[in-house]
Amino acid sequence: MSTRAKRYDAQLVRRDTLSPHLLRLTVAGDGLWGFESTGIPDEWVGLIVPGQFQSRYYTVRSWDGRELVLDVVIHEVGLVTEWATTDCVGNRVTVTEPRGSFAMPDDAEWLLLVGDLTAMPAMARIAETMLERDEPIETRIWAEVPDDLTGYLPDGPDVTWLEPPGDGQSALAEVVESIDWPAGHGYFWMAGESAQMRAIRKHLMRERRLPSAAYDVMGYWRGASRRQPRAVDPGPIWRSGKAAGKSDEQIWAEYDEARES
Repeated sequence: MSTRAKRYDAQLVRRDTLSPHLLRLTVAGDGLWGFESTGIPDEWVGLIVPGQFQSRYYTVRSWDGRELVLDVVIHEVGLVTEWATTDCVGNRVTVTEPRGSFAMPDDAEWLLLVGDLTAMPAMARIAETMLERDEPIETRIWAEVPDDLTGYLPDGPDVTWLEPPGDGQSALAEVVESIDWPAGHGYFWMAGESAQMRAIRKHLMRERRLPSAAYDVMGYWRGASRRQPRAVDPGPIWRSGKAAGKSDEQIWAEYDEARES
């Protein structure tokens, strides 16, 4: 039985610039029939764009049953960046079924959210979800972003805006170590560069001694110096397969065979 996530075909219907490094992509179409939100506020989907074979993962900013909105960070290079910065409206894309990991305990008295630009869509949606509760929970946010995103986060949470140190680096590990933690039981959620997230997990386990159910820390991306080249580049296999009229399943099989050889 295949373990691949269910896929949906869609069309990019709008592309809006939110800031110099953040684009809003709206996809829609009959191919999204059957797509359902998990209800988890940090849920994400895989996005496969034309000319590429591999998916990249993005937070579902919103889904109204007709249009799926993804806020995408633009890097210097990247599979989606190369496509999203062109005249791509009208292109067909593929998205996978959503998954999420945010699991705040029912008895949490406060919520701390920390992240860089890649975490902004999830932090915004989580914060909105907290405000919709019958009894809103005290929420604090630390956002390390290079752009002015005034108005992106909902009114209500206490927000601390941080400027990145530059050169693709992040200082979020030091920020978390300096947090004055609230009393009582709460939940800590954080996302950003993978190496930073590993350091944060160690801090939470060894210094803060938090139980695993009290936090969720995820690596959303890897710094350029830590990226490892792929053993098999999926791009040429995808393009040649499509040019030959092969189905997605056939191309997947060829890719899997190439990786195993």
